[in-house]
Amino acid sequence: MKVITLEAPGQFALGAAPSPGAPGPGEALVRVHRVGICGTDVHAYRGRMPYLAYPRILGHELGVEVIAVGDGVTNVRAGDRCAVEPYLNCGRCIACRAGKTNCCASLQVLGVHTDGGMRDQIIVPAHKLHPANDLSYEQLALVETLGIGAHAVARGHVQPDEWTLIIGAGPIGLTIIQFAQLITSRMIVIDVNPLRLDFVSAHFMVTHALRADDEPLSKIEAITHGDLPTVVFDATGNLESMVGAFRYVAHGGRLIFAGLVNADITFSDPFFHRREITLLATRNSTARDFQRILRLIREGRVDTRHWVTHRAPAEAMIGIFESWLRPENGVIKAMVEF
Repeated sequence: MKVITLEAPGQFALGAAPSPGAPGPGEALVRVHRVGICGTDVHAYRGRMPYLAYPRILGHELGVEVIAVGDGVTNVRAGDRCAVEPYLNCGRCIACRAGKTNCCASLQVLGVHTDGGMRDQIIVPAHKLHPANDLSYEQLALVETLGIGAHAVARGHVQPDEWTLIIGAGPIGLTIIQFAQLITSRMIVIDVNPLRLDFVSAHFMVTHALRADDEPLSKIEAITHGDLPTVVFDATGNLESMVGAFRYVAHGGRLIFAGLVNADITFSDPFFHRREITLLATRNSTARDFQRILRLIREGRVDTRHWVTHRAPAEAMIGIFESWLRPENGVIKAMVEF
Protein backbone atom coordinates (compact mmCIF):
# COMPACT_ATOMS: atom_id res chain seq x y z
CA MET A 1 0.00 0.00 0.00
CA LYS A 2 1.03 3.65 -0.49
CA VAL A 3 2.37 5.52 2.53
CA ILE A 4 3.69 9.07 2.91
CA THR A 5 6.20 9.48 5.74
CA LEU A 6 7.64 12.68 7.16
CA GLU A 7 11.21 11.44 7.58
CA ALA A 8 12.51 14.68 9.12
CA PRO A 9 11.48 18.34 9.09
CA GLY A 10 10.86 19.34 5.48
CA GLN A 11 11.40 15.79 4.15
CA PHE A 12 8.38 13.80 2.98
CA ALA A 13 8.88 10.41 1.30
CA LEU A 14 6.37 8.39 -0.71
CA GLY A 15 6.86 4.66 -0.25
CA ALA A 16 5.17 1.28 0.06
CA ALA A 17 4.32 -0.77 3.12
CA PRO A 18 2.53 -4.07 3.80
CA SER A 19 -1.21 -3.84 4.46
CA PRO A 20 -2.07 -3.83 8.17
CA GLY A 21 -3.73 -7.26 8.12
CA ALA A 22 -6.94 -8.29 9.83
CA PRO A 23 -8.41 -6.17 12.63
CA GLY A 24 -8.41 -7.57 16.15
CA PRO A 25 -11.25 -7.56 18.67
CA GLY A 26 -12.78 -4.09 18.95
CA GLU A 27 -10.85 -2.84 15.92
CA ALA A 28 -11.69 -1.88 12.34
CA LEU A 29 -9.59 -1.91 9.19
CA VAL A 30 -10.37 1.17 7.12
CA ARG A 31 -9.44 2.47 3.69
CA VAL A 32 -8.36 6.12 3.76
CA HIS A 33 -10.02 8.25 1.08
CA ARG A 34 -9.28 11.81 2.25
CA VAL A 35 -6.70 13.39 4.56
CA GLY A 36 -7.01 17.03 5.57
CA ILE A 37 -3.88 19.10 6.15
CA CYS A 38 -3.93 21.20 9.30
CA GLY A 39 -1.66 23.41 11.37
CA THR A 40 -0.34 20.42 13.29
CA ASP A 41 0.96 18.91 10.06
CA VAL A 42 2.52 22.24 9.07
CA HIS A 43 4.23 22.56 12.47
CA ALA A 44 5.54 18.99 12.11
CA TYR A 45 6.84 19.74 8.62
CA ARG A 46 8.63 22.83 9.92
CA GLY A 47 10.05 21.00 12.95
CA ARG A 48 7.98 23.00 15.45
CA MET A 49 5.62 20.33 16.82
CA PRO A 50 6.57 19.62 20.45
CA TYR A 51 4.76 16.27 20.73
CA LEU A 52 6.10 14.62 17.57
CA ALA A 53 9.13 12.39 16.88
CA TYR A 54 10.49 11.56 13.41
CA PRO A 55 9.94 9.64 11.24
CA ARG A 56 6.16 9.93 11.44
CA ILE A 57 3.20 9.17 9.20
CA LEU A 58 1.06 12.29 9.51
CA GLY A 59 -2.69 12.53 9.01
CA HIS A 60 -5.42 12.82 11.62
CA GLU A 61 -8.22 14.54 9.65
CA LEU A 62 -9.60 11.47 7.95
CA GLY A 63 -12.54 10.42 5.78
CA VAL A 64 -12.48 6.64 5.59
CA GLU A 65 -14.36 3.54 4.44
CA VAL A 66 -14.64 0.46 6.67
CA ILE A 67 -13.13 -2.63 5.02
CA ALA A 68 -13.47 -5.15 7.86
CA VAL A 69 -14.25 -5.26 11.58
CA GLY A 70 -12.97 -7.44 14.40
CA ASP A 71 -14.88 -9.43 16.97
CA GLY A 72 -17.30 -7.51 19.16
CA VAL A 73 -17.67 -4.50 16.84
CA THR A 74 -21.29 -3.44 16.40
CA ASN A 75 -21.20 0.33 15.75
CA VAL A 76 -19.84 0.05 12.18
CA ARG A 77 -19.76 -2.52 9.39
CA ALA A 78 -17.93 -3.04 6.12
CA GLY A 79 -18.80 -0.35 3.58
CA ASP A 80 -19.59 2.38 6.10
CA ARG A 81 -18.22 5.87 5.48
CA CYS A 82 -16.83 7.35 8.69
CA ALA A 83 -15.12 10.28 10.30
CA VAL A 84 -12.26 9.24 12.55
CA GLU A 85 -11.91 10.58 16.08
CA PRO A 86 -8.09 10.39 16.19
CA TYR A 87 -7.62 10.81 19.95
CA LEU A 88 -6.60 7.49 21.51
CA ASN A 89 -7.36 7.88 25.21
CA CYS A 90 -6.75 5.41 28.04
CA GLY A 91 -10.25 5.42 29.56
CA ARG A 92 -8.84 5.17 33.10
CA CYS A 93 -7.16 8.45 34.08
CA ILE A 94 -8.81 11.31 36.00
CA ALA A 95 -9.66 13.16 32.75
CA CYS A 96 -11.18 10.11 31.07
CA ARG A 97 -13.19 9.25 34.19
CA ALA A 98 -14.63 12.78 34.05
CA GLY A 99 -15.53 12.40 30.35
CA LYS A 100 -12.70 14.70 29.24
CA THR A 101 -11.26 12.16 26.83
CA ASN A 102 -9.74 14.97 24.73
CA CYS A 103 -7.12 15.68 27.40
CA CYS A 104 -6.40 12.15 28.64
CA ALA A 105 -3.24 12.00 30.76
CA SER A 106 -1.64 9.57 28.29
CA LEU A 107 -3.33 10.74 25.09
CA GLN A 108 -2.00 9.44 21.78
CA VAL A 109 -3.13 11.35 18.69
CA LEU A 110 -2.97 9.66 15.31
CA GLY A 111 -0.41 11.39 13.12
CA VAL A 112 1.27 13.08 16.08
CA HIS A 113 2.22 10.69 18.90
CA THR A 114 1.63 7.62 16.74
CA ASP A 115 1.45 7.00 13.00
CA GLY A 116 -1.58 8.46 11.27
CA GLY A 117 -3.60 8.14 8.10
CA MET A 118 -1.38 9.23 5.19
CA ARG A 119 -1.59 5.70 3.80
CA ASP A 120 -4.07 3.53 1.97
CA GLN A 121 -5.20 1.53 5.00
CA ILE A 122 -5.03 1.77 8.78
CA ILE A 123 -6.42 -0.15 11.76
CA VAL A 124 -8.20 1.97 14.37
CA PRO A 125 -10.32 1.28 17.47
CA ALA A 126 -13.84 0.85 16.10
CA HIS A 127 -15.38 3.06 18.78
CA LYS A 128 -13.38 5.97 17.35
CA LEU A 129 -15.31 5.74 14.08
CA HIS A 130 -18.38 7.91 13.49
CA PRO A 131 -20.42 6.56 10.54
CA ALA A 132 -22.25 8.94 8.21
CA ASN A 133 -23.01 7.27 4.89
CA ASP A 134 -24.97 10.30 3.67
CA LEU A 135 -21.89 12.57 3.76
CA SER A 136 -18.90 12.72 1.41
CA TYR A 137 -15.41 11.59 2.39
CA GLU A 138 -14.31 15.21 2.14
CA GLN A 139 -16.98 16.32 4.60
CA LEU A 140 -16.02 13.50 6.95
CA ALA A 141 -12.36 14.53 6.84
CA LEU A 142 -13.43 18.04 7.92
CA VAL A 143 -15.19 16.87 11.09
CA GLU A 144 -12.00 16.71 13.18
CA THR A 145 -11.08 20.28 12.21
CA LEU A 146 -14.60 21.49 12.95
CA GLY A 147 -14.42 19.74 16.31
CA ILE A 148 -11.61 22.04 17.41
CA GLY A 149 -13.85 25.08 17.00
CA ALA A 150 -16.93 23.40 18.44
CA HIS A 151 -15.04 22.40 21.57
CA ALA A 152 -13.35 25.81 21.90
CA VAL A 153 -16.67 27.67 21.72
CA ALA A 154 -18.12 25.32 24.33
CA ARG A 155 -15.08 25.99 26.56
CA GLY A 156 -15.61 29.73 26.11
CA HIS A 157 -19.31 29.55 27.11
CA VAL A 158 -20.19 32.10 24.42
CA GLN A 159 -23.50 33.83 25.10
CA PRO A 160 -25.90 35.47 22.57
CA ASP A 161 -25.42 39.02 23.84
CA GLU A 162 -21.61 38.93 24.08
CA TRP A 163 -19.07 40.57 21.82
CA THR A 164 -16.75 37.79 20.68
CA LEU A 165 -13.29 38.41 19.24
CA ILE A 166 -11.45 35.79 17.18
CA ILE A 167 -7.75 36.50 16.62
CA GLY A 168 -6.52 34.56 13.59
CA ALA A 169 -8.69 33.65 10.60
CA GLY A 170 -6.84 30.49 9.62
CA PRO A 171 -8.59 27.09 9.68
CA ILE A 172 -8.88 26.94 13.48
CA GLY A 173 -10.14 30.50 13.67
CA LEU A 174 -12.69 29.71 10.97
CA THR A 175 -14.02 26.76 12.96
CA ILE A 176 -14.46 29.02 15.98
CA ILE A 177 -16.27 31.57 13.81
CA GLN A 178 -18.49 28.79 12.44
CA PHE A 179 -19.68 27.64 15.85
CA ALA A 180 -19.71 31.02 17.60
CA GLN A 181 -22.06 32.27 14.87
CA LEU A 182 -24.58 29.61 15.91
CA ILE A 183 -24.86 31.58 19.16
CA THR A 184 -24.03 35.23 18.53
CA SER A 185 -23.82 37.73 15.67
CA ARG A 186 -21.72 40.19 17.70
CA MET A 187 -18.36 39.16 16.31
CA ILE A 188 -15.01 40.74 15.45
CA VAL A 189 -12.21 38.97 13.58
CA ILE A 190 -8.64 40.17 13.23
CA ASP A 191 -5.82 38.74 11.11
CA VAL A 192 -2.62 39.89 9.43
CA ASN A 193 -3.61 38.37 6.08
CA PRO A 194 -6.06 40.47 4.01
CA LEU A 195 -6.97 37.42 1.91
CA ARG A 196 -8.25 35.64 4.99
CA LEU A 197 -10.21 38.69 6.08
CA ASP A 198 -11.79 38.86 2.62
CA PHE A 199 -12.68 35.15 2.94
CA VAL A 200 -14.47 35.54 6.29
CA SER A 201 -16.29 38.60 5.03
CA ALA A 202 -17.45 36.84 1.87
CA HIS A 203 -18.23 33.34 3.14
CA PHE A 204 -18.94 33.84 6.85
CA MET A 205 -20.58 37.26 6.55
CA VAL A 206 -18.35 38.75 9.25
CA THR A 207 -19.01 42.49 9.38
CA HIS A 208 -16.07 43.51 11.55
CA ALA A 209 -12.92 42.05 9.93
CA LEU A 210 -9.84 44.04 10.97
CA ARG A 211 -6.16 44.01 10.01
CA ALA A 212 -4.01 42.99 12.98
CA ASP A 213 -1.19 45.28 11.91
CA ASP A 214 -3.44 48.37 11.88
CA GLU A 215 -3.49 48.73 15.69
CA PRO A 216 -7.04 47.39 15.98
CA LEU A 217 -7.53 48.07 19.72
CA SER A 218 -9.10 51.50 19.19
CA LYS A 219 -11.39 50.10 16.48
CA ILE A 220 -12.46 47.24 18.76
CA GLU A 221 -13.19 49.73 21.52
CA ALA A 222 -15.32 51.77 19.11
CA ILE A 223 -17.26 48.72 17.93
CA THR A 224 -17.96 47.59 21.51
CA HIS A 225 -18.67 51.15 22.72
CA GLY A 226 -15.63 51.07 24.97
CA ASP A 227 -16.44 47.79 26.71
CA LEU A 228 -14.09 45.42 24.76
CA PRO A 229 -15.13 41.82 24.01
CA THR A 230 -16.05 39.61 26.95
CA VAL A 231 -14.82 36.49 25.17
CA VAL A 232 -11.59 36.42 23.14
CA PHE A 233 -10.19 33.45 21.23
CA ASP A 234 -6.60 33.41 20.01
CA ALA A 235 -6.28 30.88 17.21
CA THR A 236 -2.94 31.99 15.84
CA GLY A 237 -0.41 29.71 17.50
CA ASN A 238 1.82 32.81 17.44
CA LEU A 239 3.68 33.81 20.59
CA GLU A 240 3.48 37.57 20.04
CA SER A 241 -0.24 37.40 19.31
CA MET A 242 -1.00 35.20 22.31
CA VAL A 243 0.93 37.46 24.68
CA GLY A 244 -0.84 40.50 23.23
CA ALA A 245 -4.32 38.95 23.35
CA PHE A 246 -4.81 39.87 27.03
CA ARG A 247 -5.21 43.56 26.16
CA TYR A 248 -8.37 42.88 24.14
CA VAL A 249 -10.27 41.17 26.99
CA ALA A 250 -12.96 43.13 28.81
CA HIS A 251 -13.01 43.43 32.59
CA GLY A 252 -14.45 40.16 33.83
CA GLY A 253 -13.95 38.54 30.42
CA ARG A 254 -12.51 35.26 29.19
CA LEU A 255 -9.47 34.48 27.03
CA ILE A 256 -9.29 31.10 25.32
CA PHE A 257 -6.08 29.87 23.70
CA ALA A 258 -7.10 27.65 20.79
CA GLY A 259 -3.68 27.77 19.13
CA LEU A 260 -0.56 26.01 20.36
CA VAL A 261 2.94 27.48 20.50
CA ASN A 262 6.11 25.76 21.69
CA ALA A 263 7.04 28.55 24.11
CA ASP A 264 6.18 30.13 27.46
CA ILE A 265 3.30 32.62 27.56
CA THR A 266 3.90 35.61 29.83
CA PHE A 267 1.57 38.38 30.98
CA SER A 268 1.31 41.17 33.51
CA ASP A 269 -0.14 39.77 36.71
CA PRO A 270 -1.51 43.13 37.96
CA PHE A 271 -3.26 43.63 34.60
CA PHE A 272 -4.61 40.05 34.71
CA HIS A 273 -5.91 40.47 38.26
CA ARG A 274 -7.30 43.96 37.77
CA ARG A 275 -9.55 42.72 34.98
CA GLU A 276 -10.20 39.36 36.68
CA ILE A 277 -9.62 37.60 33.37
CA THR A 278 -10.45 33.92 33.09
CA LEU A 279 -7.76 32.15 31.05
CA LEU A 280 -8.65 28.85 29.36
CA ALA A 281 -6.94 26.32 27.15
CA THR A 282 -8.87 24.15 24.73
CA ARG A 283 -7.61 20.90 23.28
CA ASN A 284 -9.03 18.60 20.61
CA SER A 285 -12.67 17.53 20.93
CA THR A 286 -14.81 14.64 22.13
CA ALA A 287 -17.10 11.98 20.69
CA ARG A 288 -20.04 14.18 21.66
CA ASP A 289 -18.57 17.02 19.57
CA PHE A 290 -18.20 14.67 16.57
CA GLN A 291 -21.83 13.55 16.79
CA ARG A 292 -23.07 17.11 17.12
CA ILE A 293 -21.06 18.25 14.09
CA LEU A 294 -22.37 15.43 11.91
CA ARG A 295 -25.91 16.40 12.90
CA LEU A 296 -25.31 20.10 12.18
CA ILE A 297 -23.87 19.32 8.74
CA ARG A 298 -26.92 17.20 7.90
CA GLU A 299 -29.22 19.99 9.08
CA GLY A 300 -27.38 22.52 6.93
CA ARG A 301 -26.42 24.64 9.94
CA VAL A 302 -22.72 24.01 9.30
CA ASP A 303 -21.84 24.66 5.67
CA THR A 304 -18.75 22.78 4.43
CA ARG A 305 -18.88 24.00 0.79
CA HIS A 306 -16.23 26.71 1.10
CA TRP A 307 -13.75 24.95 3.34
CA VAL A 308 -11.58 22.97 0.91
CA THR A 309 -9.64 25.33 -1.33
CA HIS A 310 -6.80 23.06 -2.52
CA ARG A 311 -6.66 19.37 -3.43
CA ALA A 312 -4.00 16.90 -4.56
CA PRO A 313 -3.69 13.14 -5.08
CA ALA A 314 -1.29 11.41 -2.69
CA GLU A 315 1.31 10.93 -5.42
CA ALA A 316 1.47 14.68 -6.10
CA MET A 317 1.24 16.02 -2.55
CA ILE A 318 4.96 16.03 -1.76
CA GLY A 319 5.74 18.20 -4.77
CA ILE A 320 3.20 20.88 -3.95
CA PHE A 321 3.11 20.82 -0.13
CA GLU A 322 5.49 23.79 0.14
CA SER A 323 3.17 25.89 -2.02
CA TRP A 324 0.34 25.28 0.45
CA LEU A 325 2.37 27.06 3.13
CA ARG A 326 2.61 30.37 1.27
CA PRO A 327 0.05 32.93 2.46
CA GLU A 328 -0.32 34.44 -1.01
CA ASN A 329 -1.77 31.14 -2.30
CA GLY A 330 -4.84 31.54 -0.08
CA VAL A 331 -4.98 28.01 1.32
CA ILE A 332 -7.81 27.56 3.80
CA LYS A 333 -7.92 23.76 3.82
CA ALA A 334 -5.86 21.45 1.62
CA MET A 335 -7.09 17.90 1.09
CA VAL A 336 -5.04 14.85 0.05
CA GLU A 337 -6.88 12.25 -2.00
CA PHE A 338 -5.95 8.59 -1.53
